[in-house]
Amino acid sequence: MPSTHTDKAFEADLRDLREKLLAMGAKVETLIVQSMKALTDRDSALAEKVVAADKDVNRLEVDIDELCRKILALRQPAASDLRLITTALKIVTDLERIGDLAVNIAERSMDLNQAPPLAPYVDTPRLAELAQRQVRMSLDAFVSGDVAKAEEVLRGDDLLDALFLKIFNELLAYMMEDSRNIRRATALMFIAKHLERIGDHALNVAEMVVYMVRGKDIRHPQSRNLAE
Repeated sequence: MPSTHTDKAFEADLRDLREKLLAMGAKVETLIVQSMKALTDRDSALAEKVVAADKDVNRLEVDIDELCRKILALRQPAASDLRLITTALKIVTDLERIGDLAVNIAERSMDLNQAPPLAPYVDTPRLAELAQRQVRMSLDAFVSGDVAKAEEVLRGDDLLDALFLKIFNELLAYMMEDSRNIRRATALMFIAKHLERIGDHALNVAEMVVYMVRGKDIRHPQSRNLAE
């Protein structure tokens, strides 16, 4: 991360920004875990808690946005500090969407809990673990300014995508075997897709970490190559 500033108030604002982002990241990680537990344990009360907790994520998003605007207006940061703040503004959007996806999973879980379980849940819990790990690593990379860790997230996205495709095909087979499975298998497909999207948002965070540290935008590599 950037070196310590002589302006202690500026440094305190940056520290506060990192801490708020970590708090938001921890909150959405918890929501991912709880939403999946609501599914596997058939715990609709827990799913309802996930839905209710989304307001805390939204409040943190607003707090972080306001802090970033305050820093930009009062501190007029330059170079790496400016990249840190612009990165934070983008990361907070991805975290808020991760929270929304966890809520979607919880809502699907409540629906599935009204019917007999479709055994097994295939590899959906494993997919959730991978997605949560991607989120945690991308945030760790942000806080420490660790490009190597961000690149690990980029590589991990392929594994997550491959597992999603495997789950999709297995659930499709369940539906073809018995039409009575269609409704439940479709709901599980949506859950798997939500988890895959969580991985995509973690990937976005990792890409922004590379930009923050190196000043290099690695998003949309095909479009960038065409421009060159």
